[in-house]
Amino acid sequence: MKKMKIVLNKSPHTSATLDWLGNFLKLLSIFLILSTFVFRIAVVDGRSMETTLIDTDRLLVTDLFYVPQNGDIIVISRGAEIDKPLVKRVIAVAGQELRIDYEKNSVYVDGVMLDEPYIQGKTIRGTVPESELNGIVPQGKVFVMGDNREHSTDSRFYSIGLIDMENIIGKVQLKLLPHSYDAGDLTIDFSRFGSVYSKLE
Repeated sequence: MKKMKIVLNKSPHTSATLDWLGNFLKLLSIFLILSTFVFRIAVVDGRSMETTLIDTDRLLVTDLFYVPQNGDIIVISRGAEIDKPLVKRVIAVAGQELRIDYEKNSVYVDGVMLDEPYIQGKTIRGTVPESELNGIVPQGKVFVMGDNREHSTDSRFYSIGLIDMENIIGKVQLKLLPHSYDAGDLTIDFSRFGSVYSKLE
């Protein structure tokens, strides 16, 4: 007695769907690994970094082997103490001497006045008095400020203060999305894509 052999033919549509699903899952796995160990996405909230960064800008942040440097834009997390990540610029790192001259609207690091073409507004006094603010940045800390000096709560204020290295999420590398986009016309300001450091060059 002959045995019957049943052969099921795969539909070309089914095969294409399975291939697509497999590729999608591979890409998703790669993205999850990268987002866990290499980069994160952050969103600007508020006016403190205008005009370099605008409220609701999406940012690509990296932290792998990151060591803060003067001028870096970083994302900071303070857990329960501050309920949302902060985006600020590193002004001085551990071991450097900081001095702010409010009358001249200038910041000095190691006796050299910083060239800061990106700042907006007058550098106002915070809650930390100059006697505590000016001096050597302690080990394990960085001093940060927002580019919009009149509308930034930063290391000039007791509520933020000097930032512990362990509270730095990473360095901002790219703006992924512009701050504004009209869903009706589907218009995007592509001029805002790219490196956040373009204004410094």
